[in-house]
Amino acid sequence: MIAREEVWEVLKGYGSEEVIVGVLASHSALDVCDGAVDEGFRTLALCEEGREEPYTRYFKAERDAKGRVLRGVVDEALVLPKFREAISPEVQDKLRTKRVLFVPNRSFVSYVGLEEVEDAFALPLVGSRNLMRSEERTEEKGYYWILEKAGLPYPQHYTSPDEIESLAIVKLPHKVKRLERGFFTATSREEYDEKARRLLEGGVITPEDLAAARIEKYILGPVFNFDFFYSPLEGTGEPLELLGIDWRFETSLDGHVRLPAEQQLTLRGDERDPEYMVTGHNSATLRESLLRKVFPLAERYVEATQRYFPPGVIGPFTLQTCVDKDLDFFIYDVSPRIGGGTNVHMAVGHPYGNVLWRSRMSTGRRVALEIRRALDSGQLPRIIT
Repeated sequence: MIAREEVWEVLKGYGSEEVIVGVLASHSALDVCDGAVDEGFRTLALCEEGREEPYTRYFKAERDAKGRVLRGVVDEALVLPKFREAISPEVQDKLRTKRVLFVPNRSFVSYVGLEEVEDAFALPLVGSRNLMRSEERTEEKGYYWILEKAGLPYPQHYTSPDEIESLAIVKLPHKVKRLERGFFTATSREEYDEKARRLLEGGVITPEDLAAARIEKYILGPVFNFDFFYSPLEGTGEPLELLGIDWRFETSLDGHVRLPAEQQLTLRGDERDPEYMVTGHNSATLRESLLRKVFPLAERYVEATQRYFPPGVIGPFTLQTCVDKDLDFFIYDVSPRIGGGTNVHMAVGHPYGNVLWRSRMSTGRRVALEIRRALDSGQLPRIIT
């Protein structure tokens, strides 16, 4: 793990000139760039060849002679043969020369590599470098470990398919689309075996991934992804902020649930088992009487990260939850960085972030505001790892 002191030395080399906000061009990059522009920063997107056009053309920033943005959000797109090239010495030198502060997202870790981000990417990260590994379900001290230490609720874990006694979900990666899900559900060992056989034969999952899969009780209820922000800079106000809530569109699951049950039963072959690939997000709000249940979840998560992964979570993080019929929340996933659904709030802000800050406050803008506050107060090292 790159020491914070090493990153702070990089910061010293930036001098007093204005920094640039950088991000990998995927996931929530547009939200990051939009928020940075709102706070007066220039932006840089690391793109992969063949995937660059949204950033090099359609959302490219145009500025007037005074530097004011007329349209778009991406000032500069650095196109690489592969995202993994981001860790090359040449690319890192270029980013340091441009005085880039980098905002990590899930795509950054997935495409560049977890160990590379931890050990080789010597750029200042806005957020918690040492928490990235906790997002991996197979890690001994992953987010389930943190949830357990914090005494937070998560779905019941079945250590074997033989333990399945009610509707369960089996979590494992897709065989071909490795960054996506090969999830399936089952209510018994027999159904588990039958579905696993079909998915193995169909090339959707692998035996190795199935053996390492996590099996959980399926929580029947709506899904709420809570987009939080924790500020180590806050002095008078609450350091924990709820900015917004989102939920997902998943293919082909959303297609299945739009069919009547009778029609679902007629599906054949590879149509029968839905896939869970996230293709988009939408915004949501929560019944206000339930908000009092949500903040303690985030508080306990923050405290656990500070205790076991100092300095703890910095900036944006997302608790992904399901709510059962008794209005109890269960955390089924944690994103210790900017969430995947925050693009739904760019330009218009999050409902709760807007209320709190009395302005349009998306997650991307909140990240940029934290950078601006840190620069103005001379506290930039406190939000950098």
